[in-house]
Amino acid sequence: MRQSVRDDEELLIARSQRGDLQAFNQLVLRYQQAVYSLVFRMLGNADNAADVTQDAFLAAFRGINTYRGGPSFRAWLLRIGTNQVYDYLRRVQRRPAESLEALTDDDDMPSADFLTALTDPDPTGNPEAHVLTQELQGVIQQALEALPLEQRVAVVLCDVQGLSYEEIAATTETTLGTVRSRIARGRARLRDYLYQHRELLPQSYRHKGDG
Repeated sequence: MRQSVRDDEELLIARSQRGDLQAFNQLVLRYQQAVYSLVFRMLGNADNAADVTQDAFLAAFRGINTYRGGPSFRAWLLRIGTNQVYDYLRRVQRRPAESLEALTDDDDMPSADFLTALTDPDPTGNPEAHVLTQELQGVIQQALEALPLEQRVAVVLCDVQGLSYEEIAATTETTLGTVRSRIARGRARLRDYLYQHRELLPQSYRHKGDG
């Protein structure tokens, strides 16, 4: 089944590369949520994220002939989405510089369990749990926005989008070592932010991990 879906995707890509807008629109429908989610987590504003996502797909359609395979078409689109975010932030002069603040590099990465709320918005189907999860998402989004942009990109691509380190390295045009470092540092900052702002967390999450 997975191979069938991949074959269908390759056919849509080939048709898109011949200028078939209908075929490309099917790819948009398939991946628009993934690209929007990435852009929103990086910008934190729904309207701006919608505009940048649209720009990303326009750029993807114009550049579809440059796609030559690789890790995945999804990763290729996420790379374009990431670049569009950088372009947007440069235009509005809001791109934060990579912090030079020293952080300890631990071999054991902090757990990313708290990010599951971003990818599993209502795991129980319980309305009360859904409300709590929405509150948690809001706090986590604040924590993400407090990260240096490069760390935010790496964490979102890994823990929200589920890309492998190799795909993230290709998407961000950097090395595996840099990807590992950014994810480790980003997760550590997120953990520290959530601990320091634990009063903002829903009650049921405040004492998790406090020992």
